Amino acid sequence: MIRRLDAVLTRWRLTAFLSSALMLAVAHGFERIGGLAPCYLCLKQREVYWVAMTVALVGMLVVRTGPGAGLKRLFNAALGLVFLVGVGIAAWHAGAEWGWWPGPSVCSGGGSGAVSAADMMAALNGEERIAPPACDKALWSFLGLSMAGWNVLISLKLAVLSFLATRKAYG
Repeated sequence: MIRRLDAVLTRWRLTAFLSSALMLAVAHGFERIGGLAPCYLCLKQREVYWVAMTVALVGMLVVRTGPGAGLKRLFNAALGLVFLVGVGIAAWHAGAEWGWWPGPSVCSGGGSGAVSAADMMAALNGEERIAPPACDKALWSFLGLSMAGWNVLISLKLAVLSFLATRKAYG
């Protein structure tokens, strides 16, 4: 177990980059293939992974330079903070879905999450209004957790691993 963890942490910035890319690919898959339109908080959760990918990529490049080699801990800690922001946004979203607190006012539209070409044409013709996807409606769940709930757990795991990598200056 420790060897596997060391293998993951040894190339932490690369692992964080690839993990973020995978999360974005899965989210886009649910949108494009599954037809689940993202709400405002879904898009905010994606932004976290774009930021993490940027921090990881810059970190990989800077650490390879002579003076940048000592900045491993800084980039690993920055990744940990980025992923903690992701935990917060995902927890806010999951809590809104469970009705524990309200979501942001920009995504209380009550829509079904799927918008067809016919819906868009009708809106252009003024026939009906398309409601944006609502943040307080879980469109998908697995083992009792929505995508936002799973994102809480995944972001938390990535944050913990980032801080473990910081502690030993891996990567």
